[in-house]
Amino acid sequence: MPPPSPPRWPRCSAPASSARVTDRPAPPKGRLSCVVHGQVQGVGFRWFVRENARRLDVFGTVQNRADGSVEVHASGAETSLARLRTLLFEGPPGAVVERLDDVPWSSSTFSDSFTIIR
Repeated sequence: MPPPSPPRWPRCSAPASSARVTDRPAPPKGRLSCVVHGQVQGVGFRWFVRENARRLDVFGTVQNRADGSVEVHASGAETSLARLRTLLFEGPPGAVVERLDDVPWSSSTFSDSFTIIR
């Protein structure tokens, strides 16, 4: 006796519109530009920002400033940017964040990943 044949599933037809099923609108993009003040240099703050931004699928840059603060420019989904902003307030162990100041957007050093500017 031959083995039973697998069940026959109905074929899926293409959507009525010309759009493919995988074509979904991109999530809204937002921007975050700020300067983080406090004990934020010499504690791994830039690395902390870069790793969390990459995990959140956020693009941009982070760099130390001469006054001891850290500047962050980021772009991504609004929910990811909100989470990144919360993480900026927390910082890595050893950091003491006093305040976060919003600054004008600067795309002159923007990239398609999240990088540390030295």
